[in-house]
Amino acid sequence: MDDLEERIKQGRGESPADRVLSGGRVFDLITGDFIEGDVAICGQTIVGVAAGYVGKEVIDVTGLTLVPGFIDTHLHIESSLVTPIEFDRCVAPRGITTAICDPHEIANVVGVEGIRWFQEASEHMIIDLKVQLSSCVPSTNMETSGAEILASELKSLLGHPSAIGLAEFMNYPGVINRTPDVMAKLALFQGDHIDGHCPQLTGRDLNAYIAAGIRTEHEATTEAEAREKLQKGLRVLIREGSVSKDLISLQPLLSERTSPYMCLCTDDRNPLDIDEYGHLDYMIRELIARGTPPLAAYRSASLSGAEAFGLKDRGLIAPGLRADIVALSDLSACVVHSVFCAGELVQEAAFADPSVLPDIGRHTVTVAPLVERDFYIRGSSAQTPVIGIIEGKIITDYLTEYIPSTGGDQRPDSSRDLARISVIERHGKNGNIGNGFVRGFSLKAGAIASTVCHDHHNIVCVGVNYLDMATAVHRLGEIEGGFVVVHNGIVLAELPLPIAGLMSDQPFEVVRARLEDLRNAAKSLGVDLEEPFLQLAFLALPVIPALKITDHGLVDVKQFKLIDLEEA
Repeated sequence: MDDLEERIKQGRGESPADRVLSGGRVFDLITGDFIEGDVAICGQTIVGVAAGYVGKEVIDVTGLTLVPGFIDTHLHIESSLVTPIEFDRCVAPRGITTAICDPHEIANVVGVEGIRWFQEASEHMIIDLKVQLSSCVPSTNMETSGAEILASELKSLLGHPSAIGLAEFMNYPGVINRTPDVMAKLALFQGDHIDGHCPQLTGRDLNAYIAAGIRTEHEATTEAEAREKLQKGLRVLIREGSVSKDLISLQPLLSERTSPYMCLCTDDRNPLDIDEYGHLDYMIRELIARGTPPLAAYRSASLSGAEAFGLKDRGLIAPGLRADIVALSDLSACVVHSVFCAGELVQEAAFADPSVLPDIGRHTVTVAPLVERDFYIRGSSAQTPVIGIIEGKIITDYLTEYIPSTGGDQRPDSSRDLARISVIERHGKNGNIGNGFVRGFSLKAGAIASTVCHDHHNIVCVGVNYLDMATAVHRLGEIEGGFVVVHNGIVLAELPLPIAGLMSDQPFEVVRARLEDLRNAAKSLGVDLEEPFLQLAFLALPVIPALKITDHGLVDVKQFKLIDLEEA
């Protein structure tokens, strides 16, 4: 009651506000007006706007435009390759004040303890990290993950302050066909927020999926797909990650009319892109540069996300709301001058010591020695399935090529851009190896490999030389996972990711430098993809059309079944 009374007193100006931002203007996301006057803050709460205030502390923001803190409505922090504490240091200065994460990457390796680890991390961060509970661990029954999470285990995770609902429901065939394990999870979260994931789903199947209580979705890759989802009540999250780049396709649909129902997210964004381009700040300036009205861009970056996920205490600079504020020196270019999270100025000294989090997910990469024959494909079909990369997308083409068998193996052919892609089970469960072909890397020699392999996070390796592939896989076992580039049996570059084979225990700057080395090493082998490592990781995700691969083998995602190469 004392806090309530103090907020009212400070809002009326009867007592000095704890902090006053003076001299700037507020961009109101309801009317689109620019409001002159101070912003008064009591503790973590805005108590006054559009008036003059006396403050115990006064911060001069003359010449700056104040907008609400940005909300990343869907992301996997693991894809930043750093810990949540280090991620906080990367994105808070760029205006991110709330991030809604799904920790299903680490959960697929170590189970519910990975989710609890993220919940604990949220207690030490400057940004407000909302931790959704991972719905699909594993995403399908066509892969081997390190863990399986049932509805009963999700129930045990409820009640943490970071909780915000059920994370992206990737097993959309399980939803529309009402499989028992899926129904148990959906029933547990009826009335709460359920996040969606249904690429290219349409018509009655989309109706059925939404009828399950799903309210948000980030997999639309075309304007037509996004429009249908909006028309059926789904809030569309525009995604711009390091591989999944949908902003250009969806930007024409974002207007002042649609912006209350469209939000922004990054999903998966690596440290190089965060450092070189930015995070949601990059998306905002790109949208505006392409003709989106600033009101629509900034609304989708904050207020729309707050409304979509039921965060009633944020999204505007208005009395009674959380004091998440970004001060901009240039509104159109989204140039961030300073950031306030829950009323506190974001400064380097405020970030938590990384050691506050316990060790987790160490020594999770188990692989037996491999030989050349482990990578053979013994099929003899005249028309062999080939995964076709679409750069900037995580969807793929389902291609077919004539690939002759020589010595009992359909071999890679760099002259035709046909590389071997293999997924090797690394959780110590069965030693499965799935082999296939991929086009799009332009690999001329050697191999690249990774334990970041959505969502089961086995080892995925692409190469044109089997010995180099075996060397790369072996090296990942030695460094507890990560990324490796190999040529002629020599490791050219590597990035150890010892936390579950997904995250580094090193600072952001170290990870960024290692990624630059890896990118250059991959280019030296002929790879011309802008982001080869995350592109590689998504080739193993069997819930994104059209052709993917797991340790069980090639997956026809549209048919939702495995492909027998000997019968293909």
